[in-house]
Amino acid sequence: MTSTTASGRQSEIELSGKIAIITGASRGIGRAIALRLATTGARLVLTARSEDALKDTAEGVKKLGTDVCCVATPDSSPERIVTAALTTFGHIDIVINNAGTTKHGDFPALSDEDWKDGYEVKLFGAVRLCRTAWPELVRRHGSVINIAGVGGRTADARFTIGSSVNAAVMAFTKSLAQLGIEDGVQVNAVNPGHIRTDRLTQRITDACQRWGVGVEEAKIRMIKEFKIARFGEPEEVAELVTYLISPAGRLLQGALIDADCGYTKGI
Repeated sequence: MTSTTASGRQSEIELSGKIAIITGASRGIGRAIALRLATTGARLVLTARSEDALKDTAEGVKKLGTDVCCVATPDSSPERIVTAALTTFGHIDIVINNAGTTKHGDFPALSDEDWKDGYEVKLFGAVRLCRTAWPELVRRHGSVINIAGVGGRTADARFTIGSSVNAAVMAFTKSLAQLGIEDGVQVNAVNPGHIRTDRLTQRITDACQRWGVGVEEAKIRMIKEFKIARFGEPEEVAELVTYLISPAGRLLQGALIDADCGYTKGI
C-alpha cells in the first residue's frame, strides 16, 4: 500500500504482524477499511451483528492474502471480540470502532428505544471495546480509531440522535487520547461526511421523492444544498484510517479529522 508523504513522494505503509479489530465491518466504510488494511499485511478480526453479512467481507480479505477471524456480535460483546482476537492471533494492536447507525426522523417521533439503540452501539460499544482491549493496546503501544461523523459538529434537526452521539464519541476520543499519552496508546477520530454508503443511497432516494426529480438531479441538488465539493467514497475514508494507524501517522493524538468534502464550516 502507498500513501503520499508531505514531500509528495510515495511511501510504503507496512503493517505486517499487526492485529486489527474492525467493528461494523460487513459493509460501507467498515468493509472498505478491512479490504484496505488487508493490503498492508495486517491480520484482521472483523465484527458485525450478522455472521452472514460478514462473509463477503471476509472472503474479500482472504483473496488479498491475509488472515481473518470473524465474530458475529448481536449484543456487541467486547469480551467475545477480544477473546477471539487473542485466541486466534495472540495480541491486539489496533481497534477501529466503526459500528453504529442511528435513526433519522422528526424529533417528536423518535422513541426512547431509538435513542438507547443509537447510543448503545455507537458510543457504549466503542467505550466497552476500548476498555476491554486497553491492556493489550498498552502492552503493544497500539492505536484506536473511532469513526464518528460530521453530524457531531454540524447538527441537523432530523439527525438529533446521530448528531448528539457523534459529539459524544468525539468527546470520548479526546478524553481517551489523554490517557493514551500516559499509556502509550494513539487515539484519534475520523468524522466522515456524505460518503457513498447505503445510508447516502437512501437519502438520495428520499430527495428524489421530496423534489420529484431523478437520481442524478437529486445528487446535484444535495451537493449544492450541503455546500460540499462532492460525495466521498468509503475507500477514501479507509485510506485516511490506514495512514493514521501507520508509523507515519503517530504525530496525531486526539485529532478529530473531518473527512467531509467541506461540509463542516466552523473553525
